[in-house]
Amino acid sequence: MIDLTLIGIGTGNPQHLTLQAIEALNAVDLILIPNKGTGKDDLAGLRREICDQVIRNPDVNITEFALPTRDPKTADYRQRVDDWHDAIARVWADEIATHLPQGGKVGFLVWGDPSLYDSTMRIADRLQRQQQVKLTVIPGITSIQALTASHAIPVNEIGAPFTITTGRQLRDHGWPDSAETLVVMLDGECSFQSIEAADTHIWWSAYAGMPEEILISGSLSDVSQRIVDTRAAARADHGWIMDIYLLRR
Repeated sequence: MIDLTLIGIGTGNPQHLTLQAIEALNAVDLILIPNKGTGKDDLAGLRREICDQVIRNPDVNITEFALPTRDPKTADYRQRVDDWHDAIARVWADEIATHLPQGGKVGFLVWGDPSLYDSTMRIADRLQRQQQVKLTVIPGITSIQALTASHAIPVNEIGAPFTITTGRQLRDHGWPDSAETLVVMLDGECSFQSIEAADTHIWWSAYAGMPEEILISGSLSDVSQRIVDTRAAARADHGWIMDIYLLRR
């Protein structure tokens, strides 16, 4: 029997961990940390730093595994992602069988919150189809919360809805009719450049809530290019970037 705990860890700042998350990290037998390879191994390092700061149980075993990559030859986006999740689930199963052949408690550190634009629960579901797995999810601070806190803004206007979407959706379908406020995640192409900038304000953050945090805000027409240039420079410096922004008309 495997007790699998998905632990939301916020945006990379150890102070974002809840007491529940810290307790969960100290209660597992094994923590599996994905390594995305050269250029992105800092992400695995950040997870290890968090573990070093909060884990006091010497019996917790921490190990890294090579994270499979999506196959660019698969043209259909959804199929490409499904195949990728299948491959990750197989790696999870192999790592768990190697380190806990008799079963036990396994933990995964998940950026932000496991429920929001993260595939860990979908991969866990695949694992549950293969073997007996009890799943527990620990919520975490999202990048949305870190973004709005750093800029000291509310996410919505009084009584008004807001939409959380992706850069791909913004590029392909434009501004949704349902909201005056958009929160855009998973945008590697600065998709705000594809919309009408007039009367639109942007609040942008990279590495939200972390010591490296970068904040830019203003009229979209005034700061759009500055964000593009800053983002490119930050990614070159760190080898990776996590950013998020809020748009409001």
